[in-house]
Amino acid sequence: MTDNSFFGTESIGKILIKIAPPVMLAQLIMALYNIVDSFFVGRYSDDALTAVTVVYPMQIIIIALSVGTGVGVNIYMARKDALGEKDKAEGAAGTANVLAFLSWAVFTVLSFLLMTPYVMTSATGAGAIEQAVIYGNIVCVGSVGTFFEASWSKIHQARGNMRRPMAAQVAGALTNVVLDPVLIFGLGPFPEMGIAGAAYATVIGQAVSAVVTFPGAFFRVPEVKMMPHYIKKIYVYGYSSIAMEMLFTVYIFILNTILATFSDSAVTVLGLYYKSQNFFFIPLIGLQTCIVPVISYNFARKSYDRCRNIMRTSLFVSLVFMVIGIVLFVFFPETVMRVFSKSDEVIVIGKTAFPIIGLSFISAVFSLMLPVFFQAIGRGMTCLLLMLTRQIFVLVPSFYLFSKIGLSYTWLAFPIAETTAGAVGLILYIKQLKSWRVLGKSTKAES
Repeated sequence: MTDNSFFGTESIGKILIKIAPPVMLAQLIMALYNIVDSFFVGRYSDDALTAVTVVYPMQIIIIALSVGTGVGVNIYMARKDALGEKDKAEGAAGTANVLAFLSWAVFTVLSFLLMTPYVMTSATGAGAIEQAVIYGNIVCVGSVGTFFEASWSKIHQARGNMRRPMAAQVAGALTNVVLDPVLIFGLGPFPEMGIAGAAYATVIGQAVSAVVTFPGAFFRVPEVKMMPHYIKKIYVYGYSSIAMEMLFTVYIFILNTILATFSDSAVTVLGLYYKSQNFFFIPLIGLQTCIVPVISYNFARKSYDRCRNIMRTSLFVSLVFMVIGIVLFVFFPETVMRVFSKSDEVIVIGKTAFPIIGLSFISAVFSLMLPVFFQAIGRGMTCLLLMLTRQIFVLVPSFYLFSKIGLSYTWLAFPIAETTAGAVGLILYIKQLKSWRVLGKSTKAES
C-alpha cells in the first residue's frame, strides 16, 4: 500500500502533479465511455436513449451509496494515517467490505420492486417505458461491482495511490465500450439485445473495475465489537457525500418530471447535458477526488496554511480548464448534441439549452469545489447546506417557475443556482480562513 506521508511534506504543486493526472485520465476515459455509450444507444433508437436518461437517477443512487461510503473510509483513513494509527485505518477499510455488500443487497431488492412505477413518472411513451424498465432492472441488480469498486478505489486513494483506481476505471470503461456494439446490435456469435445489451455491457465493465481494484484494498473484517465504531465514523465523514448524490437524484427526478410535461425529447436533452458535462468537468471532478485525502491529512495535523493553499491552487486550475466547456457549450451546441442524437427535435431543444447552461460553468467551480473542502475538514453540515442551496432551494423552484413561462426559459435555473450556491460557499470559505488565522495568532501568543 502506498505511503501518504508526502501529503504533508511535498509542495502543493508537486502533490497535485503526482496524484491528479491518474484521476483526470480515469475521468477522461469515463467521459469518453459515456459519449460512446450514448452514441451506440442513440443509434439504436430514440426510445433507448430516453430510457437511459430516465434510469440515470437510479444509477446516481448507486453512486451515492457506494461512493459516499468510500469517501467516509477515505477521510477516516487519511486522518488516522496522519496520526500514525494504521491499525484503525485498516479496521475501517475492512468494515467497508461489509457495508458495500449490505448496501448492494438492500438497494437491489428495493430498486427491483419500485422500478416500473418509478419509470412511469418520468417517461410517457410506451416504448421508452418498456426499455427503461429492462435497462434499469439489469443495471441495478448487477451493480455489485460498483459498490465494491467505489470502496476499494477510495482505500487506495486515501494512501496516495491514484494509479490503481485509474487502471480500474480504464479497464472497466474499455470493456464496456467494446461490449456495447457487440451486445446492442448483435455482432459475431452474439444476438441483438438492444437496450438489454447496453445494460449488460455496463455491469460487466463495473465488475472488471472491481477486480482491478481488489489487490491491496481488501482488508480483514475487524472484530464484531469494533464494527459499530468504524461504521459510525465512516458515515460521520461520508454522510454528506451520500446526501449530495441523493439530492442529485432527487432534483434530476423532479426536473425529468417537469420536462416530461413538454416531451420525451426534453428529458433526453437534460440527460445528454449531464453526460457531456462530465467530459468538460474532468479537471474539476478529478481535483474533487484528489483534494479530499490531502486536505483531511493536513487538517488532522493542523497544517491550515497547506489546506488553504491546496484549495486556492485547485480553484485556479479548475477555472482555467472550465473555459473549454464554456466555449463548446455556448458557441458549438449543435456540434456537441449531434455526437449523441440524430433527432431533430432533441437538437432544436439542445441548441437553446446548452448555451444557457454553459453560462453557469464559472460559478459551478465554486459551487462544486467548496462543498468538498468543507467535507474534507469534517464540516459535513456546511457541505450539505451548500448542496441543498444549489440543488433544492434554488434550482428546483427556479426550474419549476420558469417552466410555467416556457421550455426555453427553464434552463435559466442552472446559472441562477450555480451563482447563488457559489457565492454562499465563497462567503463561508472566507469565514473559515479567518477563523484559522485567529487560531494561528492565538497559538503563537500562547507559545
